[in-house]
Parts: sequence; structure tokens; C-alpha cells
Amino acid sequence: MHKYLQEFTLCLQEKRFYDAHEALEAAWFPRRFEKNKEVKLLKGFINAAVSFELIKRGRDKQSKKVWANYLKYRPYLFEIDSQYQNSYYQLSRLVETIKPKSRH
Repeated sequence: MHKYLQEFTLCLQEKRFYDAHEALEAAWFPRRFEKNKEVKLLKGFINAAVSFELIKRGRDKQSKKVWANYLKYRPYLFEIDSQYQNSYYQLSRLVETIKPKSRH
């Protein structure tokens, strides 16, 4: 999981939002049917990257809908107990710093 989170972070920092989505989806996809808040939080981060990519492509309306999914799952950050908790907090801060620049 650590390598996926690192790749996701790097891609976000480099504004390669589609690649960020792909990087984290590799970890999320095999677990997507689990009824687990950590898995849903990963889905939220993926949605944030998709939202930013949609903005890059001039699709602001669709971006806002996908961003709403990120917001839906973000509270799980405070409800899970994970060895990756610190990484998730850092990702959340990074996503929030990108958000204002993306017109949400």
C-alpha cells in the first residue's frame, strides 16, 4: 500500500491527476467490494484525483459531482484505525491544497 500512496502523492504534486487515479486504483480495485471505511476512503481520494482531471479537461460540472463523492468519504479519515493513517492525513491536506486552485 505504501508504494501506491507514494505514487498517488507524487502524481498529485506533479498535476498528473489521471495517473494519480490509476496509481491508487491499483490498490483499491481488488478490495472494492469490502464494506470497509478505509477502502471507501481510498475511493474518496481516487474521486478527488478524477475531479481535478475533469477540471483540466474543462468539465467543471462533472468535476463538482465527483468532488461530492470525495467529500462523502472524507470523514472516514477520522473513523478508521490504520497503519497508513498518517499518510492519509497528509494526502487529505494535499488534496485540500489543490482544491482551491481547481475552482471548487
